[in-house]
Amino acid sequence: MEKYPGMVVIDFTLPAAVNENAELYCAAGCPFVMGTTGGDRAKLMDDVASAGLYAVIAPQMGKQIVALQAGLETMAESFPAAFGGYTMTVVESHQSTKVDTSGTAKELVKSFNGMLGGEGFSNDDIEMVRDEEGQLGRMGVPKEALSGHAYHTYELTSADGSVTFQFQHNVCGRSIYAEGSVDAAVFLAERIAAGAGDKKVFNMVDVLKSGAMA
Repeated sequence: MEKYPGMVVIDFTLPAAVNENAELYCAAGCPFVMGTTGGDRAKLMDDVASAGLYAVIAPQMGKQIVALQAGLETMAESFPAAFGGYTMTVVESHQSTKVDTSGTAKELVKSFNGMLGGEGFSNDDIEMVRDEEGQLGRMGVPKEALSGHAYHTYELTSADGSVTFQFQHNVCGRSIYAEGSVDAAVFLAERIAAGAGDKKVFNMVDVLKSGAMA
């Protein structure tokens, strides 16, 4: 840190590396943006808090998708059980190198469960599509995006099958995540320079509320 003052690390690695990498950043006193999903998230948060380190930690860096997440959280709080009696299916497709279930899907399931009237849908029920045939055919992923994409479909169906709601977000490439990650790093650097007070660990909603959505 003496050689590179003001450095902020952006981490997009593998789930198995999340906690070990965070321990390294904490030991070095290096602020970081954690975009990697998986790992022991409770330990991650505890380690960063104990170290008193500045960080942005979020399972999703795409700003528009984060805004959707925040909107669904508000909807669940304002209209609990809005989809009471409905059943839900969740299908997500990512490049074959992504070994874990989408963190974004897990977060959205929390909000949908609030609107379903409980914890009726388990993360274990999220269907992962990682085979090329399923991605090209069933999911409609363009061939050129097989190496980097995120296609999610959340479908809710009424008890009698007469009404269906579908929420979908499809991303080809990684530019949406790169843009959000850079905004998060700039946000963190500004908070460090300003002396953000007691709060040092942030998420992407904090980044958006600071004006990054504009």
